[in-house]
Amino acid sequence: MNRHLLQLSIISFAGLITLLMSSTNPVKGQKSQPNIIIIFADDLGYGDLSCYGHPTIITPQLDKMAYEGQKWTNFYVAASVCTPSRAGLLTGRYPVRSGMCSDKSRVLFPNSTGGIPQNEITIAEQLKNAGYTTAAVGKWHLGHRKEFLPTNNGFDSYFGIPYSNDMDRKKPKEISRKEVFWEAKSEYFNVPLLKDEAEYERPANQETLTKRYNEAAVSFIKENKDKPFFLYLAHNLPHVPLFASKEMLGKSKRGLFGDVVQEIDHGVGQIMEALKETGLDENTLVVFTSDNGPWLSYEDHGGSAGLLHDGKGTTWEGGMRVPAIFWWPGKVKPAVVDQMGSTLDLFNICSNLAGIEMPVDRIMDGYDLSPVLLDLVQSPREELYYYRGTSIYAARKGPYKLHYITETEYTKDNNKIVHEKPLLYNVEVDPSEKYNIADEFPEVVEAIDLMVKQHKAKVVPVKDQLAERIKKNK
Repeated sequence: MNRHLLQLSIISFAGLITLLMSSTNPVKGQKSQPNIIIIFADDLGYGDLSCYGHPTIITPQLDKMAYEGQKWTNFYVAASVCTPSRAGLLTGRYPVRSGMCSDKSRVLFPNSTGGIPQNEITIAEQLKNAGYTTAAVGKWHLGHRKEFLPTNNGFDSYFGIPYSNDMDRKKPKEISRKEVFWEAKSEYFNVPLLKDEAEYERPANQETLTKRYNEAAVSFIKENKDKPFFLYLAHNLPHVPLFASKEMLGKSKRGLFGDVVQEIDHGVGQIMEALKETGLDENTLVVFTSDNGPWLSYEDHGGSAGLLHDGKGTTWEGGMRVPAIFWWPGKVKPAVVDQMGSTLDLFNICSNLAGIEMPVDRIMDGYDLSPVLLDLVQSPREELYYYRGTSIYAARKGPYKLHYITETEYTKDNNKIVHEKPLLYNVEVDPSEKYNIADEFPEVVEAIDLMVKQHKAKVVPVKDQLAERIKKNK
C-alpha cells in the first residue's frame, strides 16, 4: 500500500470511529453518556413546593434546582393514581397498553397476583443495553411477586417498599381510621422493606425511610462514579401515613405534611452535593416530579394542587398536572417552560441521551423532549389523553382540553357524570377549568373527538394485571 492510500485509510478509519462515537453521544459537546437520576414523589401536588407558589413549605434545594435548570408548568403524569402512573413513567406507554390500569382495582394491593408484564421494556432495561448500571430506591408498586420486582425488570439493585406505605394495615380495632392516619405509628402498617428480593425489615420503620432512601441514593452515586448510571428514586411520601425523621420534625410551618416535603427537599440537596463532590454534576441529568396530584380527602395530611381543580384520582388538572424540574448544569438551559410534557416522555429522553434506539416493535406514547431541555425549541408534544382506569375521561390538544366524563376523587360518594355534550376548557387561559367554552368552539370539539378516535383505534386489549387478587379466608 502506498503512502497516499495509507493516509486515506487512516483518515477513513478515524472518521468511522468519530461517527460511531457521535452516534452513541447525541448531545452536542458531550464526551460520555450522561448519568440519569429520576426522583419521583408520591401524592405531591402541583402547589406543594415553594418554587410552585406554596407560601409555607420551604424547599430551597428544589427551588435552586428549578432556578439553575428548567421548571415545567404543563407537565403531566400517565394516570392520577400510583400503579398506572409508575407503569407509564417506566415504560413510556399509556398503562392501558400493558394492562397496568383497571376498572376493577385502582392499584396493586398486597393480595394482588399481577404486575408489570415481562414483555414490557422499562427505562432500566433500555439503559442497561447501553451499558448503564441501574438502581431502584423507594416505592415500587408494580408488583411484589418475584418476577415483578425491580431486579427482574432491569435494575441491578433495589432498596425499598413494594407497594404503598398505607397497606398491610394491622391497627388495633379500638383505634379509629382517623387516628391511624393523623397519629400514625409504623407498627400500624406491616409494610416490608426489601433489599433486592429479600425482606430486610418488617414492618419498615417509616420514620426513617426517607432518610435511608436519600442515604442509599448518595451511596449509589459515589460507588458508581466511574461508569454511567441510572438511579430511580421513588419516595413513598408524602402519601399518607406521614412520617418524618426526628431531625426534620417541626421544621415546617405547614405541619407534618410540610416536614415530610422539606425532608424530601433536603435529600435532593444531598444528591446534588454528592454529584458536585464526585465531579459528576456536569454529566448528570436530574429530574424531579410526582406520580399524581394531592390526596385532598386527607385534609391537612394531603397536599395542594394550587390553582388547579381537584386532585388525586381525578382527570381534572389537579389530578394529573404535576411539578417537574430538570437540572443538568451547563446542558439544560435555565427557563420556565410552559410547553406540554409528560412522564411518558422520560423513556424517550433517556434513550436519546444514552445514544440508544427506541423500540420499534410496539407503540410508544412518549416524545423526545431533550431538544427542549438543551436548546429550548418547541416541544413536540401537542396532545395528552387523561385516562381513569381503561377509559379516556378527557383529552388535550394544544391549549384545549375536552372532558367526556368528570368524577371526583376516590370516595364512597363518587359523582361520575358522563357528559352528553362534553366540556371544553382552554387550560392555558383557564388552568382552573372554570369556564366551559364548548359552544364557542365546536370545531375544536370535533378535532379532539377525531384525535381520540384515532388513538383508541391503536389500543389493543390486554390482560388486566390489577384485577386478580387472592381471596382472604373467612
